[in-house]
Amino acid sequence: MRLLRSTDLALRVLMRLAVAADATPTTRQVAADMDVPYTHTTKVVAELQHLGLVDARRGRGGGLALTEKGRTASVGAVVRTFEGEGDVVDCEGTPGCPLRSGCLLRGALRRAQEAFFATLDPVTVADIVTDPTGPLLLGISRGPAEED
Repeated sequence: MRLLRSTDLALRVLMRLAVAADATPTTRQVAADMDVPYTHTTKVVAELQHLGLVDARRGRGGGLALTEKGRTASVGAVVRTFEGEGDVVDCEGTPGCPLRSGCLLRGALRRAQEAFFATLDPVTVADIVTDPTGPLLLGISRGPAEED
C-alpha cells in the first residue's frame, strides 16, 4: 500500500507544525522546508484547516499553527480522511473483476487494510515528533520566508 502524495504531505505538515513551538511558519516556508510545490501545500493546508487541525492566518504576523486537536489527532484518522475508506483494489470498477464473486483476495486485503489503520489509530501527531524526529524537523527549517 502506498499513501497518496497529499496524505504524505498532510502528515509532514502536521509534524513540521508540531515542532514549531511559538513560531508560525508560512505555507510557503513549510513547502520549502518539505521540498514540495507550494500549490500542493496550500491545498493540503486548506483541508487541514477545514478539519480543525491547523490554524492558518494571513498577512503580517500570520502563518500556520497546529491546534490542540491537531496535536492529539490520530494518525490513522488523518490517513483515513486523506485516503478515503475505499478498498485497496477496485473489484467493482469498469470493467469489473471477473473473480469478484468468489475471490478470497479481496477479503484478505480488507483485513490487511483494517490492521494497517488499527496500527495507526492509537498513534497521535505528538507521538511521531518525539526524538529523533523532532530535532530533525527543526533542523530542516530554512528560516524566515517571503510573505504569502
